[in-house]
Amino acid sequence: MRRRPIILIASLLVSGIMLGGCSTFDPTEWFNTKKPLPGDRKELFPGGVPGVARGVPPELVEGYREQEPPPPQVAEEKPKPQPRSNPRPRQAAAPRAAPPRQQQAVPEESQSVFPEPPRR
Repeated sequence: MRRRPIILIASLLVSGIMLGGCSTFDPTEWFNTKKPLPGDRKELFPGGVPGVARGVPPELVEGYREQEPPPPQVAEEKPKPQPRSNPRPRQAAAPRAAPPRQQQAVPEESQSVFPEPPRR
């Protein structure tokens, strides 16, 4: 009866020493039957993705202050030359009389629920 705990402790120590000698212990590799694709692996963008800055954007860095835009340049205003003489106001022509309109006969509205079809 005393041998049972001794055997259990010894087997745990031996298995721990055996697993400690492994470079990696990944049980998922035991069941992975997929083979990697043949060929060389090359970077798609060796110098980085074009148009994208590397590293942390400056807006996310602590203590970042947005640059103030330069003050707008004020152009010197030149005084406008005053007109030499005031032009005479022109009088508007009298409005023309509108030709009399002919009144069109308005068709009587029907008492139907549906709208009238368009006339051609």
